[in-house]
Amino acid sequence: MAWLLAHKLEMTRIVKWNEFVPITLLKVPVIKVVAVKTEETDGYNAIVLWILRDGKEGKLKEGRKTLSLNEFSRIKELIVESSDLEKFNAGDDVTLDALEWIEKVSFYSFSKWRWFAWAMKRHNFHGWLKTHGSKFHRALGSIGNRKPTRTHKGKKMHGHYWNVKISLRDVPLELVNKDLWVIGIRWPIPGWRNSLVVINF
Repeated sequence: MAWLLAHKLEMTRIVKWNEFVPITLLKVPVIKVVAVKTEETDGYNAIVLWILRDGKEGKLKEGRKTLSLNEFSRIKELIVESSDLEKFNAGDDVTLDALEWIEKVSFYSFSKWRWFAWAMKRHNFHGWLKTHGSKFHRALGSIGNRKPTRTHKGKKMHGHYWNVKISLRDVPLELVNKDLWVIGIRWPIPGWRNSLVVINF
């Protein structure tokens, strides 16, 4: 299994088989494998991917097994199988060549974070009566109980919402531009612009 990190750009459409196909453009930055964790030394198998800062080379110095922290902007640790550890070494580049002959990918990202909202908007409540003298059109209603005389945990109330992890599997990969380091995945992708998307295939 291979991994890629990308930043969400925007949505557009392309022509394929005489039809318009909606896609989301993702920018793949320069990614380095900075560490490989094994079950013998760390207790689990994983690789650590970092996104290289603009203008940095990310070269591995002599006598060191990891790269400098000042050369990278974001870090992501990914769990891999023990059989896949031989494919990764510290200092390797992750390029778009891994997407050769790949038609579908899986990914996860975080949805847009929403500000404070009342319960009716946050949980899509129906609302109370709008006639017959009702004064509680968009109110939450009772949240307590006679027993145990407290509000239960997980009660649907006001507050912030979204910003949850959303995973999608077997999404068609429609575009790979190695010159611009841009890929296109069909349909919308959760998240805001420049948000991080973790792709596996």
